[in-house]
Amino acid sequence: MDDARLLAAYDSQLRAEAEMRGTVRFERHGPLFWGMHHGGRGFVSYRSLGAPTDAEVEQLITDTVEHYAVHPEVTEFEWKTRGHDGVPQLHGLLVRHGFVAEDVESVMVGEAVGLAADLPLPEGVALRRVTELADVTAMAAMQASVFGDPETIGERVEATMHQLEVPDPGFELWVAESEGRVISAGRVNPVPGTDFAGIWGGATLPEWRGRGIYRALTAKRAQAALQAGKKFINSDSTEYSRPILERYGFRRVTTTTPYIWRR
Repeated sequence: MDDARLLAAYDSQLRAEAEMRGTVRFERHGPLFWGMHHGGRGFVSYRSLGAPTDAEVEQLITDTVEHYAVHPEVTEFEWKTRGHDGVPQLHGLLVRHGFVAEDVESVMVGEAVGLAADLPLPEGVALRRVTELADVTAMAAMQASVFGDPETIGERVEATMHQLEVPDPGFELWVAESEGRVISAGRVNPVPGTDFAGIWGGATLPEWRGRGIYRALTAKRAQAALQAGKKFINSDSTEYSRPILERYGFRRVTTTTPYIWRR
């Protein structure tokens, strides 16, 4: 499948309603979807904004800020943008309204079968699927240390345990450990009604990078995706993980930039 068809499948199957699956509740406002996650974090998505005027975009932003601002439990929310959406004024208007742009990530899409091989690990490293609170907490603490946001540990644990407790077919957490310490981790989320499973939260401690651990962890998640009947894997990738996925035939179909509003 060429890049254009992969992007079309991504847009039609994975945006808007599909992105609201992990929320506690959501509602629609024009082209926007306003979601609420556990832990007081909001999330805004859409399939397309069309070709709006500056005034129309600004009104959507104003409405969105007002929507979340009246909920005191919301400490921040994310407006997720994509590089191919064709709304060049969006960046400036979001910044004007107090949003901060985070790092640009590559949206990678590829066939799950290309990632699903069993791979060797460094001596003393083992992979394990986890479900218990203590393991999830250790996983979240490692991820928070890598991403530089230790204040999110509690939120990560709460949201993850909720997903484990609510039947979510195919949702799995995997860690790599050395001497009982979590050194790499990630999750896989098959999306019902689509051809896709997302791989998210991939993180490896800096001193353990470059040894094939992330690649082996990704292979386990790809195997889970195939078992769930999914053909494609999608991932919002940093510059650490993008080259690994490219080596296995994944393609960057677009980019994504989170814009964060904080109270």
